[in-house]
Amino acid sequence: MKPNIAILDDYLGISQEVADWGGLKSRANVVVFDRPLALPDEAARELAGFDIICTLRERMPIPGELINRLPRLKYIVVTGKRYDTVDIATAASRGVLVSNTPVSGAGAGGVAELVWGLILSATRHIASEDRSMRRGGWQTQAGTTVGGKVLGILGLGSLGRRVAEIGKVFGMELQAWSQNMTAEQAEAAGARLVSKQELFATSDVVTIHLALSDRTRGIVGATDLQAMKKTAYIINTARGAIVDEPALIAALRSRSIAGAGLDVYEKEPLPVDHPFRSLSNVVITPHLGYFTRDMLGTYYGDAVRLIEAFLDGRPERVVNMGLDTGC
Repeated sequence: MKPNIAILDDYLGISQEVADWGGLKSRANVVVFDRPLALPDEAARELAGFDIICTLRERMPIPGELINRLPRLKYIVVTGKRYDTVDIATAASRGVLVSNTPVSGAGAGGVAELVWGLILSATRHIASEDRSMRRGGWQTQAGTTVGGKVLGILGLGSLGRRVAEIGKVFGMELQAWSQNMTAEQAEAAGARLVSKQELFATSDVVTIHLALSDRTRGIVGATDLQAMKKTAYIINTARGAIVDEPALIAALRSRSIAGAGLDVYEKEPLPVDHPFRSLSNVVITPHLGYFTRDMLGTYYGDAVRLIEAFLDGRPERVVNMGLDTGC
């Protein structure tokens, strides 16, 4: 009997367009799920008959409770480098292997481009002016130039450094902060290391490039937002939970800051009645940072190769091999 492979959260069916699944389809039944599956009951019911699960980044977590309710599950492929939303210990205890796809530099480039799209859309009111013109309007707001302004960057990993490079092209003054950043690291990116308090108080645009962890969850709070200039903008393409969402909503509603550009949210997909959908001073996109045909082709192409290797009995890039898998 052919194994069953579930491709999760592929809302546009794009996985089948950007990678060649032909070889796998001759060996397995490939099923694409084009909607989110609610945890745990709907996901357990829909995935009970599958042997292999392929995620799209961290769109759907795979907690231990779900793994324990999937009797046929043998292998999980996570597209992207992060697999912290998968309970790899429970997977190991059940003999389920977990692999992640290789890191690709194309991801940082795609996200950095979106960061600057959000910055320019927010500061020049591109999205709101577009909506106004479609209703018959003409020039309802004056924008703000970024040249000569201060760009504050939280986190200078590969993405933060890419964003910094573009900021220099725009002629911005760069400053940066993270909990373990050194002055030398900041200087290497063309930025000045400042305290978190100074970064929020003096930046004209603050952009977040931290990984979500227990240490960074809610690290941008009400005090930080209150310290920002009334003319300043905050951009978040990292993870929604890094920012205190109620505090950000309050700052946008009171216009204590000029606006925000957001690609990530605490709950995704964003609820239809969420305040971000109705606030006029926020630009919102549906977690598109990595979501380009180029990047998805890399993710899914690597996923196909990993699944083929697993079916051939030579699994690769297994992240829980050293745990109690019985393998």
